Amino acid sequence: MLHRFAVFAIFAMVAVSATSPPRVLTMCIPVKYAKECEKMMEDSASKGILISCISGRDRYDCIERVGKREADIVAVDPEDMYLAAKNHLAGKNGYSVVEQVRTKEEPDATYRYEAVAVIHKDLNINNVQGLRGLKSCHTGVGRNVGYKIPITKLTAMGVLTDINNPEYSARENELRALSTLFNKGCLVGRWSPDPEINQRLKETYSNMCALCEKPDVCDYPDIYSGYEGALRCLAHNGGDVAFTKVIYVKRFFGLPVGVTPAVPTPENPAEFRYFCPDGSKVPIDAHTKPCTWAARPWQGYMINGDDVPNAITIQRELTELGQLGETEKADWWKDLMLLDEKTLAVAAPPISPEEHLKSAKYMDVIERNSGAPERNARWCVWSQSALDKCRSLAKAAFSRDARPRFDCILEQDEIACLKAVRDNGADITVIDGGSVKLAIDNYNAKPIVAETYGEGSTQVNERPAVAVVKSGSSINGLEDLRGKKSCHSGYVGDFAGYSAPAHILKQKGLINEPGEMDAFFSESCAPGAPLQSKSCQLCVGNIKSGDDQVKEATKCRPTNAEYYNGGKGALRCLKDGKGDVAFLPLTSLKQLDNEKDDAGKQEDYALLCPNGGQVPIKEWERCNLGLEPPRIIVSSAEKTPNALEELKHGILAASTLYSKQPHLLRLFGAWDDKRNVLFKDNVKELLSTDNSWDNKWDTWASIQRDYGNH
Repeated sequence: MLHRFAVFAIFAMVAVSATSPPRVLTMCIPVKYAKECEKMMEDSASKGILISCISGRDRYDCIERVGKREADIVAVDPEDMYLAAKNHLAGKNGYSVVEQVRTKEEPDATYRYEAVAVIHKDLNINNVQGLRGLKSCHTGVGRNVGYKIPITKLTAMGVLTDINNPEYSARENELRALSTLFNKGCLVGRWSPDPEINQRLKETYSNMCALCEKPDVCDYPDIYSGYEGALRCLAHNGGDVAFTKVIYVKRFFGLPVGVTPAVPTPENPAEFRYFCPDGSKVPIDAHTKPCTWAARPWQGYMINGDDVPNAITIQRELTELGQLGETEKADWWKDLMLLDEKTLAVAAPPISPEEHLKSAKYMDVIERNSGAPERNARWCVWSQSALDKCRSLAKAAFSRDARPRFDCILEQDEIACLKAVRDNGADITVIDGGSVKLAIDNYNAKPIVAETYGEGSTQVNERPAVAVVKSGSSINGLEDLRGKKSCHSGYVGDFAGYSAPAHILKQKGLINEPGEMDAFFSESCAPGAPLQSKSCQLCVGNIKSGDDQVKEATKCRPTNAEYYNGGKGALRCLKDGKGDVAFLPLTSLKQLDNEKDDAGKQEDYALLCPNGGQVPIKEWERCNLGLEPPRIIVSSAEKTPNALEELKHGILAASTLYSKQPHLLRLFGAWDDKRNVLFKDNVKELLSTDNSWDNKWDTWASIQRDYGNH
């Protein structure tokens, strides 16, 4: 499968020994950083550092590629190390962390940071059970030292109880447990990515907001939140215990930190103590070792287990690369090596990712699950590619704290999945908006989550399909398009690029069947069409590569390797003068970035109306080819409100993370050369649905019936 990804290889010209040439190390990087990798190799080649790149879909894919020996190195977070430790490939060759990303302030520290509990020195407490009824200060919901670590460790000690109650979601079980254990607290943040659930939880467990600066808001910014804010809450707002990290305790009380000398503060460390998991207390000063509850391991660079004998050579190269990046202040230094002005790459004895996590007592923090035991969110799909993506999402999301855990079930088709959800053989499935009415009427489905596409979509996330011409074009109606050249965002299955124009042309009597579009236009680019058809003649492939073979291999592919793929690709095709008209979603037009997209500016274009004439883009409501409904995640109407809430929370937690950080896992976008796997490719994020959407199901069913899947 290596051939699917661009491999960049700019090697330094160095003197080669007669016995064996020096080895060129290959780093796997998420494909979105491909340009940065080219610059890294250019910079490193000039210094005699031998490094090349292979582009993976995302970091998850890169972990697998290193495991398969398709690449040598991948830069990872502790959560990625967890994926490697649990990966089936680890059983063959295993993985090894050979270099760590450490701070310049604490380059010799064993861990990135350590979690501690701090109390007033006179607090009458001798064991962890004594925390009951106290007032607690936390960094924020979902954070490591202030939330995940204390919950994990206090649950293991039997202090937090009833944390797997099947009546509640994993998040609500944790909030209930904290609210019951502590009398009052400050725990800011979004308790759920769903605004209604967030509000309900904060009202139900309001005592955990009582110590905050703004208890009624209980969100950032708040002077009693964050690492230092938790200590401020303890020292100045009535808190009894604060959960934070060591380095901030030292700063708060004016103690030296690593190589940084003491900076005096008004706070008196003699009035406070570290509270230990065994119930003992430790002074807070420059000499006494703090007692910690767990630690977050350093980020680092991971290799295949077979490469451990070469660790010293690899470490030297990575260290040199990090130093070069700092000198250049290059983007690749930050995005590919995870370094910045405060960090550096430090060689460390090779260690398996599992041992790296366990030594920090962090493995159970990642694995904690406060939901009902063995209750997974079973996701039903009906294609192998959707199953593969679902399984990748399930593993990755679990490592990044999305709960409940996802499980994936393969059925024959959409109807089989709707039956599975109805009959409690699955919990959720993703269907087109046009199928929701059928799902509700025939399979007792309950819509819970919808796709969103950003600017250019309607309030309920429909995407208008539009026909676009250059401003000043002489084309004034659909009939003028006969024999012209056309650019399409996609081929069969693409609503705006294919289904909508086919429907309108047929409705106007200009064609009899969708298949006649080939004959109606003289030439086209509709990525995904048969390569030898007229619908591929205007496509150009990866013209940025400058390689004729690469261009030919990627021509008319339904991925971004094809320069004219997608909505913005169709606009490039039009801008470059290849086509006379472009069919695409309005969102692509409204989200044009003049600097990045190379597809012209909005003012360069006008809309061609189905009933004749041209209008400015802002008048799209009276000049579009139809509205494409979003995909909707449905569950069963038989489920309790709490069960539906738990599913919403887990789905939204995962989508919020990966919409912001697609380099970790590409949840939205082409998946291994396939389009619209699970979700449509241009999704921005997901959001909850409610009863206000109910009047759309009939309309969307009509659109699906009329436009079909041409």
